[in-house]
Amino acid sequence: MKALRHLMISMLLVLASAGPAGAALPAILPDGQALPSLAPMLREVTPAVVNISTFARVQRYNPLLQDPFFRRFFDVPEQPSNRRRAVSAGSGVIVDAKQGYVLTNHHVVANADEIQVTLADGRNVPATLVGSDQQVDLAVLRIEAEGLSQLKMADSSELQVGDFVVAIGNPFGLGQTVTSGIISALGRSGLGIYGYEDFIQTDASINPGNSGGALVNLNGELIGINSAIIAPAGGNVGIGFAIPTEIASVVMEQLIQHGEVRRGTLGVAFQDMTPELAEAFGLDMSHGAVIAQVLEGGSADQAGLQAGDIIVRVDGRPIRTGADLRNRIGLKPVGQQMEIEYYRQGKLQRTDATIVQPSQQVARGADLNRIFEGAALRDYVDATGALAAVEVVSVERRGAAFRAGFRPGDLIVAANRKRVRSLQDLRAEVSDGQGLLLQVQRGNTSLFLVLR
Repeated sequence: MKALRHLMISMLLVLASAGPAGAALPAILPDGQALPSLAPMLREVTPAVVNISTFARVQRYNPLLQDPFFRRFFDVPEQPSNRRRAVSAGSGVIVDAKQGYVLTNHHVVANADEIQVTLADGRNVPATLVGSDQQVDLAVLRIEAEGLSQLKMADSSELQVGDFVVAIGNPFGLGQTVTSGIISALGRSGLGIYGYEDFIQTDASINPGNSGGALVNLNGELIGINSAIIAPAGGNVGIGFAIPTEIASVVMEQLIQHGEVRRGTLGVAFQDMTPELAEAFGLDMSHGAVIAQVLEGGSADQAGLQAGDIIVRVDGRPIRTGADLRNRIGLKPVGQQMEIEYYRQGKLQRTDATIVQPSQQVARGADLNRIFEGAALRDYVDATGALAAVEVVSVERRGAAFRAGFRPGDLIVAANRKRVRSLQDLRAEVSDGQGLLLQVQRGNTSLFLVLR
């Protein structure tokens, strides 16, 4: 035990001599030497982190007073609806002091009738919503005020697990609060929280109200927007998630330019690589996105991609699952090229493909089959930009399609038990004079239609 105690004292002295870069505070400091502190950095950073309050008008009804018979019986005059203002609190980050742009989460400002921003110096200013994207959970606000500070964005692609980070926000509406920790993991996805997930995971305390706040490195640079936590008991358990600036900057640019994120497509359908597929393809690999279908004449087709190709890298970033490829497609602006590395018959190849606007060409149902008479159909592109189904755009009430049970918004996902991802797929399965079994997605409900 005595030898162990001497070893621990020696380790503390080594850490002490390492200065602020060490993982622990120095055990002994000479007289007059200040303790290592984040305070100087925070004095520069915290003025750019704001508190956000939202107000929404909520209709309140007394069901008895809404009953005309009740009002007449008791001679109660008709009264105007009683409204109250619901308030919620979150956080935001000023990213452009000159223009007054504030970056926050979509869920912080969703359905708000009024947005109020409280600056670090206590000033309250109204904010207008520039644009919002639910798929990534980001929104851009604009405020008009003098003397604003802003945070510089760092390149989140250079982060490493173990880097020290600081989270700044407004937990539980307490006011500006600072917590610290490290990056626990990178590229977290598949959580099912939002449409596109590529999170930074951190153990810096993030609690309700921190949403939209800043995650910064020790240089005081913005590396992420705090967005979500795993909280079985309703509070922080050391697992928080932030949207990296690599994604936030792209989304923010589109929201400022268009007020929305305009996503494109490659014209492919894809799935995860599995051990069974790897064995079938004769490959010793467990990651990648397997192309299941290529739209004829689409961007991927023009780039030379084929069904069965296994995409393993896009723009230099590894593709481990279909979700990774989905993120890369969905976050790439329309018109830009992406460099794709893929395996075909065991050989690694490269190509460039351009993200294009999804086709919105509408086809007459009667041109496919008489049972679709009166319906307008088109390819349905999901959030990844991949072909996913055939959408029923409109239905004439007197047409055969209406009588068969089709309604606007229906998604045809299978025909005769074969997967349908495009008009081309559907056309191949239908022909006059034959029965047809269609699987249709209607909202959250799936149903079958038998057509003769």
